[in-house]
Amino acid sequence: MNAVAEPLQAAASGAAAPPILSVRNIEVVYDHVILVLRGVSFEVPQGGIVALLGANGAGKSTTLKSVSTLLASERGAVTKGSIELRGQRIDKLAPGDLVGMGMVQVMEGRHCFGHLSVEDNLITGAYTRPISGAQVRDALERVYTYFPRLKTRRTSLAGYTSGGEQQMVAIGRAMMAKPSMLLLDEPSMGLAPQIVAEIFEIVRDLNKKEGVSILLAEQNTNVALKYADYGYILESGRIMMDGPAKALAENKDVKEFYLGLSSEGRKSFRDMKSYRRRKRWL
Repeated sequence: MNAVAEPLQAAASGAAAPPILSVRNIEVVYDHVILVLRGVSFEVPQGGIVALLGANGAGKSTTLKSVSTLLASERGAVTKGSIELRGQRIDKLAPGDLVGMGMVQVMEGRHCFGHLSVEDNLITGAYTRPISGAQVRDALERVYTYFPRLKTRRTSLAGYTSGGEQQMVAIGRAMMAKPSMLLLDEPSMGLAPQIVAEIFEIVRDLNKKEGVSILLAEQNTNVALKYADYGYILESGRIMMDGPAKALAENKDVKEFYLGLSSEGRKSFRDMKSYRRRKRWL
């Protein structure tokens, strides 16, 4: 299966539509010597949800940082290939420029300003665009519509809220910038299943109701494939498999290697023979 799948290029009408994001054959190197990504290519269609899947260390976060041009802060660089947003090359732009173009990343780890209130955290997201005080209040109410829990905690210090609430703050702050493209890095990490489901339902609402295109990096393959339209599986810095989310969820190899399931039932990764993976996917 090709790393860049043709079905993603088709609009509902059947006519070819350009993707909002195109990543073409990129390589990423850290500290001038450590090759982390090798020949990674994928697309995000306008208004779609695309998941980057894989184990810890597979290269998911590095891929997102390549798209948002945050690699330089970690002594990393895209050394080959290209990244385009709406057909415009962006891999040499500053992160702030991308925010102005409508692309915002929610970093892994629920980064909040712990000494600020929940509402003040949200307001910081509005500073990326020139809007009036009335528009800020309207944007806040829009965020509170999606995250009613945050409205009840609006005066609480963000550092004293729960992990799920902090993740909501991080996503809500990104919403204040009114993005057309949202990058989410491990939004389920460290959260209870009920909170994960709540957050992913809100993410899907953002996609369906607001038309926000979403690129999601997630270890929780089962949850990601439930909400995504399409998925790419990364392993050791390469895309090893891709396809519609439903097809991946039903794929025998994905069930065995990433969901821990086989025809014999639940299996441990230690019980799996690595040579089968090499034979089938490489």
